[in-house]
Amino acid sequence: MSIRATASTARRVGLQLRNDHRTLALLLVVPCVLMTLIRFVFDEGQTFDRIGGPLVGIFPLISMFLVTSIAMLRERTSGTLERLLTMPVRKLDILLGYAGAFAAVAVLQVGLVAGVSFGLLGLEIEGPIWQMLLLGIANAVLGMALGLFVSAFARSEFQAVQFLPAFLLPQFLLCGLLAPRDTMNSVLEAISSVLPMTFAYDALDEVARGTGEGAGSATAVVGFALLALGAGAATLRRRSA
Repeated sequence: MSIRATASTARRVGLQLRNDHRTLALLLVVPCVLMTLIRFVFDEGQTFDRIGGPLVGIFPLISMFLVTSIAMLRERTSGTLERLLTMPVRKLDILLGYAGAFAAVAVLQVGLVAGVSFGLLGLEIEGPIWQMLLLGIANAVLGMALGLFVSAFARSEFQAVQFLPAFLLPQFLLCGLLAPRDTMNSVLEAISSVLPMTFAYDALDEVARGTGEGAGSATAVVGFALLALGAGAATLRRRSA
């Protein structure tokens, strides 16, 4: 691993993000707007408090997944990735560079979502807010890692966008946010028990309820992120387009 190559990649990706105002709006503004809509859809405070805490981490996961998968696909199809791989740069340097750039955005993203949710919308949780912030960042990084991985299976931006309903929407429906998992069909419950977003939701929900039992789920979230980064590194080839 080269710290210089990793930092160079992170700086390049960071500059691209800074100059892409639409992407920044998707990452920073849209999750806040969605939280605001949820607040007024469920005008009753208890309902918003129940689902709002987990959504502080789930909305960043979804938006980061979408943006990262498209951004990496552009690198693959434009030839930028192939040119990088002909240089003395390791796959790990490229992946960690992307991870570093998007992790910095994730910190800002989760900070804004939490500020709007807890400060302006009156969201209340039983557990400490700082734990929710850390889990939100971890989930945003998980979304980034999953996006890097699935970008290898798309050949166009349209196909990359399709992974959102095909890959993440079923996880959103089964994670336990909309209905308790133990009330689901046994097959669906079994499937949900191995999905990354289920562990993400469980960790966030446990902090929101103040049970103090979220360590296992949080560890699983980190494990899924590392696994997805490793799988993403395996998909980086000299001829990726």
